[in-house]
Amino acid sequence: MAIKSDRWIREMSEQHGMIEPYAENQVRFDENGEKLISYGVSSYGYDVRCAREFKVFTNVHSVIVDPKNFDDKSFIDIESDVCIIPPNSFALARTIEYFRIPRNVLTVCLGKSTYARCGIIVNVTPLEPEWEGHVTLEFSNTTNLPARIYAGEGVAQMLFFESDEVCETSYKDRGGKYQGQTGVTLPRT
Repeated sequence: MAIKSDRWIREMSEQHGMIEPYAENQVRFDENGEKLISYGVSSYGYDVRCAREFKVFTNVHSVIVDPKNFDDKSFIDIESDVCIIPPNSFALARTIEYFRIPRNVLTVCLGKSTYARCGIIVNVTPLEPEWEGHVTLEFSNTTNLPARIYAGEGVAQMLFFESDEVCETSYKDRGGKYQGQTGVTLPRT
């Protein structure tokens, strides 16, 4: 298994729609000339952005968090350019980018150091061979202060590992429950 370079990521995105929309450069500025948190292709990965859709965890209804019987009243929905995550809490978001992972590739999502240095952790998660959709991201605020996430800017990095052989059963083959997801997707069983 080998990690893939910027050239491979570019070719797979242009020829096979692996990442849409695909951004070539990482360094960007807003309309006021302020530097944005980087996104786009990097040397050996791709930095993704989060969309303006957020689900912020709340205990206002005192429901039990249960992955087998998840109550969506555990979240409040926010649509904004920024999301404030309460202290010691978390929020869900989704990538702007839509992914189509090749059958011989495993993709791993990692947090960006800019957020990690502020105590904001992105859950490490795999994108399995032939998985497709918007990635639902989880941001944990490990601090005792409110934390801010910016929509439209870089929030996590995807690393692509190509195997020298094709897997016997892909995520698509087994009808994975998160296949083709769009929007912020809550837990399913």
